Amino acid sequence: MSLEHVEVLVEEPSMAEVLKALLPRLLGSVTFEIHAHRSKPDLLKKLPSRLQGYRAWLPESTAILVIVDRDADDCLELKARMERMAAEAGFTTRASAGRSRIEVVNRIAIEELEAWYFGDWEAVRTAYPRAPMSVPRRKPYREPDAIVGGTWEAFERVLQAVGYFTNGLRKTEAARAIAEHMDPARNTSPSFRALRETLEAMATP
Repeated sequence: MSLEHVEVLVEEPSMAEVLKALLPRLLGSVTFEIHAHRSKPDLLKKLPSRLQGYRAWLPESTAILVIVDRDADDCLELKARMERMAAEAGFTTRASAGRSRIEVVNRIAIEELEAWYFGDWEAVRTAYPRAPMSVPRRKPYREPDAIVGGTWEAFERVLQAVGYFTNGLRKTEAARAIAEHMDPARNTSPSFRALRETLEAMATP
């Protein structure tokens, strides 16, 4: 049976805002509903019970997408933890062997959502025109998923240097402004590309 709907679990409202803009472009006619949590610990704490709840009613035409930031966690350990939660609830994932249908997709934004902004700097500059055009060529920012010292802090510093968010980055506001202009095909963040390729594969009958 082809995919008709995706239930999306994210750790915070800013990720929800980005996905509201991007998922229609990535999923085509597949519908979706996004559930934002208060934080990453909140999502991971509630994830086992939420998955158990989904197990009781989830139709074959629906899949679950879970997205969290890596932050300071070991990426492999975090992914393995999420995969175990899915398996314990009786779901198959991309890592499950012997079954073709993927019911749960676990994805990690490395290091944080803001890495996806650095990966599509043209979208950032459209939303915030004073943002320097040279940022993607600067050594600290050339690899969006490998920015050192906190990705959202780096993003905040770059924008504050040209007069934006002088009282601190308003994450949800920035997410809404930037996501409107993001082009999934040009994003250079490897973690974003992994998400894009997975969603496109899921949406293809």
